[in-house]
Amino acid sequence: MNYRQSSARLAEYRRQIADLRTKMRETRAATEPEEVADYVFANCDGSVRLSELFGGKPDLIVIHNMGASCPSCTLWADGFNGVYDHLVNRAAFVVSSPDAPDLQRQFAAGRGWRFPMLSHQGTTFAADMGYRSRDGGWLPGISVFRREPSRILRVSDTGFCPGDDFCALWHIFDLLPDGAEVWQPKYRYG
Repeated sequence: MNYRQSSARLAEYRRQIADLRTKMRETRAATEPEEVADYVFANCDGSVRLSELFGGKPDLIVIHNMGASCPSCTLWADGFNGVYDHLVNRAAFVVSSPDAPDLQRQFAAGRGWRFPMLSHQGTTFAADMGYRSRDGGWLPGISVFRREPSRILRVSDTGFCPGDDFCALWHIFDLLPDGAEVWQPKYRYG
């Protein structure tokens, strides 16, 4: 297949993906939200409730991060840092991990992260949201919440994995002749 034929076929696949995204948005809009508890998290200032994280906005995006021990979660967080101003223009945004607040602060400072971080250590938050594995480990993903006057609703969520829609790097690598091959994210590159 020549380059132009391949480009036309890929354009058609992208159109099909766009159509699927429209169907996904329609399904999400028709889904009844799930009421959740007003969880208490730890941060460097003490504790904070889920209801306090909205910062006057109706919506809150919470990233389920596996913590400083996960290079892939670090890669996603690096990307969120780059679009942080855009995110908080539309909704409140925080990253939650099982790490203690002091470790979070130190790790975030070393990466230049600007977004707020919370520790869900000692809570059932990650497990209740579906981000705890069967063997007790943590899982990466995202949950979106909406605050109403008397309750907090989870309106959507999805897990993260290499190649997902939440890290542009994978899609850029897809354009390389060999894709990402066996590439793995690292904390630093020599």
